[in-house]
Amino acid sequence: MRSELRNWAEILRTQNLSPGRAMDPVSRWLLIVRASLFPLTITSGAIGGLLAVGNPDARWGCFAITLCVLILAQAASNMINDFLDLETGIDPEEYRRVQYAPHPIHSGLISKAGLIFAIALADLLVLGIILYLTEVQGWPVAAFALLGLFVGVGYGAPPIQLKNRGLGEPAVALVWGPLMVGGIYYATTGGLEPWILVASLPYALLVTAVLIGKHIDKIDLDSRREIRTLPVRMGIDRALFLNQQLMILFFVFAICLVLVGRLGVWVLLVIAAAPQLWRALKVHSQPRPESAPPGFPYWPLWYVVPAFSLARMAGALFVLGLILDAIFPTPLG
Repeated sequence: MRSELRNWAEILRTQNLSPGRAMDPVSRWLLIVRASLFPLTITSGAIGGLLAVGNPDARWGCFAITLCVLILAQAASNMINDFLDLETGIDPEEYRRVQYAPHPIHSGLISKAGLIFAIALADLLVLGIILYLTEVQGWPVAAFALLGLFVGVGYGAPPIQLKNRGLGEPAVALVWGPLMVGGIYYATTGGLEPWILVASLPYALLVTAVLIGKHIDKIDLDSRREIRTLPVRMGIDRALFLNQQLMILFFVFAICLVLVGRLGVWVLLVIAAAPQLWRALKVHSQPRPESAPPGFPYWPLWYVVPAFSLARMAGALFVLGLILDAIFPTPLG
């Protein structure tokens, strides 16, 4: 069991399993659903739930169910994107997606038919839970879910293919911000205040920076294959500058929300992530190295690594600040 726990921790940290380690069933499915991305979804869901603390209409059973369905929907979306990229020729065996992490089909983790079945099962479960939550809390739950489904499928599926039109990055900001945070807040309380959507923006910017970092890492391959992501359209220098601004704006937005009294002073704990921000900004201000530095485990990824580390650390501190604010409310002034 200790060996399996090490496997799971490694996959959640790197989306890979070291050669020579035995593949257990849980590890196989963690790789298939790209579970290393789940912390981003869990953080957005937690923010939405914690913003509902103190609301007399909050139903915490609905919160728990909604958080679970968000994770399940993320798993389904990851599998759909891998399947669609394979079917549309975006993920050939030499493509960078296959180089930095095992592709479910290319790596033999699951057959094409098995992946289709897993997608269908996950989507059916999501649909059933959404119907239940809609019955309990009202039709806006379904509206949030349908918008999320449109963006999740349209991200890579023709004819929409948001990623290929330079719209994938704004779509991710919409999903991990207003749709996830606002959706889970509504599913928990049965209502939604406009400032909740504003409070969803800081973390949405960090998740968007992660995706932009990933697309910068693939800019050469995407350009050759005419995949018009935002970095391809902007060029690498402008994309790097944009990503730096998004990471900085997380801290600006969070501090402003405290200054205007919408969040308590505990949220200022995010400032403890400033050293990680500095490291990320430094990486984004320098050219990508020609080869992997010694001991660097994520190659050929480069710019996405510090952006992802910042998102995990700053997001965790944001959530911790909201938890402490719920226990020890301390508004500014």
